[in-house]
Amino acid sequence: MSSIPQNKHELLAAIQTAYTKITIDYTSIPAEHTRTYGVDGNSKGTQITVCDTLAYLIGWEKLVLKWYKNKKEGKPVDFPEKGYKWNELGLLAQHFHTQYQDASYPALLNEFEQVTAAIIELINSLSEQELYGTAWYKKYTLGKMIQYNTASPMKNMRTKIRKFKRTNGL
Repeated sequence: MSSIPQNKHELLAAIQTAYTKITIDYTSIPAEHTRTYGVDGNSKGTQITVCDTLAYLIGWEKLVLKWYKNKKEGKPVDFPEKGYKWNELGLLAQHFHTQYQDASYPALLNEFEQVTAAIIELINSLSEQELYGTAWYKKYTLGKMIQYNTASPMKNMRTKIRKFKRTNGL
């Protein structure tokens, strides 16, 4: 399998694998360490918390679901999100962190599980043609847009979480 899924089966496998691996790492971190700064942030030179990483992943997965719903209903889609441009992703990440700043670690883990399940359900409801047969956003297929905003960030965040765990002896 290439690093970028080329079909529905590979996309599902990529998301399920990335989710399983990062969840193992998340569940091994004691709750008292989840609001400690020390995870490399998305903007150079910044530090975030483990909870912030979950907020980031949840935020992107919810955006994917929102994009799909709006487009399917014929509504305008704000890419990446209303009030943000593609060159402002650091600000969008901060928005996600703020949005979930009061959520408990167990609540974040639960929401991450639920929104990931919703992404998988969406993929399962779509045909190969709908996912990879035509451009969905500019030159990108829906399958690639899903992958770029779900499995890829999970893999990236897992690297950061594992480094945080090593640095903190977890």
